This record gives sequence, structure tokens and C-alpha cells, in this order.
Amino acid sequence: FYNLILFTGHKLRPTDLILSHLALANSMVLFFKGIPQTMAAFGLKYLLNDTGCKFVFYYHRVGTRVSLSTICLLNGFQAIKLNPSICRWMEIKIRSPRFIDFCCLLCWVPHVLMNASVLLLVNGPLNSKNSSAKNNYGYCSYKASKRFSSLHAVLYFSPDFMSLGFMVWASGSMVFFLYRHKQQVQHNHSNRLSCRPSQETRATRTIMVLVSSFFVFYSVHSFLTIWTTVVANPGQWIVNNSVLVAS
Repeated sequence: FYNLILFTGHKLRPTDLILSHLALANSMVLFFKGIPQTMAAFGLKYLLNDTGCKFVFYYHRVGTRVSLSTICLLNGFQAIKLNPSICRWMEIKIRSPRFIDFCCLLCWVPHVLMNASVLLLVNGPLNSKNSSAKNNYGYCSYKASKRFSSLHAVLYFSPDFMSLGFMVWASGSMVFFLYRHKQQVQHNHSNRLSCRPSQETRATRTIMVLVSSFFVFYSVHSFLTIWTTVVANPGQWIVNNSVLVAS
């Protein structure tokens, strides 16, 4: 839907631009890894060649990283719109579609470059007699020294944990602002006869549920991915669940 209104040229809100990039990144996560991994789980081991494996792993990782960065961008945008005192200069800038487009572009470029190493490390599927690769994902394989794998995992996930930290900070800022606003209008709520929670309470619950769920799922995905990267022969169960949690 968001990509459709983007291509048809309708007047877009800044959040529409961010969500269109997020939709594209999430589609890459689902299609480039979810479908091959599902087919491999049902016994189709040699459905991709060497080039196909590089292509699938590269775009899946780019999509996963861009999805996280775009969600952080959306979270920061919402925090500034809710409480402009966080950054007055930025509150003026985010009204410009060109500035939002530039921020979305910044979510893509670093990850497109940083994940280029995947093209060198991922190879096609292994035969049962070939055990030279470090990890066998069923339909693709991954080969790297233990030292390089550890370094790659640290460099690979450092920006992600920084993004998670920013997401927690932005969400915490919104929750704190909503709490202060609720305290300021407490006398108005107390005069109402309705037993329904206030709008601030409902918004706070939504933020907490979404951020907590995303943080837990992404932390589990990061742990499983580091495990499959650093540990030799992690097991197909770990590999499949890593892809499931990422999806």
C-alpha cells in the first residue's frame, strides 16, 4: 500500500516515505531468506547455486539491517513530533520530504557497503562428503576462519545494538513525555465517569508492548546469528529458528 501511493505520486506525509522504505526492507527479509529456508526445511537442499546463495544472503542481511535502521528513524521521528523540545532544529527539518528521503537513503548506503563481505564468505550448498566449510545452512554454506568470524560478528552487530539503544531512548522519551502530560491533565480525567484508560495510558502501553517485543525478538535473533557464525556446526535447528525469529 505504501509503495503504491509512493509510485502513484499522491501527496505523502513524512511517515509515508519512511514506511514505504520499511515495507521494501521487510519484503526483502521475508522473500530472500524466508522462502529458501522454508524450502530447505522441507528437504530441497540444492535449490540455489553459488551465485544464488550470495545473492540471497546479501540481500537478506541488507534488508534486516535497513529494517532496523528505518524503524529507529520512524521512532525518532515520532519522538520529535510528540515532544519538539528534544531538538527544535530537527523538528523543523523533519517537515521536509527531501530531508526524510535523505535520512532514508542514509539507512541504505552503510548497510549496502558493510555487508559486501557476505559475497565473499557465502558459497553454494555442500555435498555430504565436503566438510571444508565452517557452516552448512542446508542450501548454502559459510566459510571463514574463527578469528575472522568473531571480528565480523562484532563489527556486524555493533551498529545494530547502537540502533536498539537509540530505539529504547526514543521510546523512553515518548513514555516520559506522556507520563508528564497525564499528570498535568489528571484533574480532567478524574472528572470523567468513564472507566476506560486515558489516551496517554493506552499510547504508553502500545509503545511498551511494541518496543519490548521488538527488542526481545531482535536480541534473540542477534544471539542466534552470532552463534551460527562463530560456532562450527551449530545445528540446523538453530539455523532455522534464527531465520524464523528474524522474519
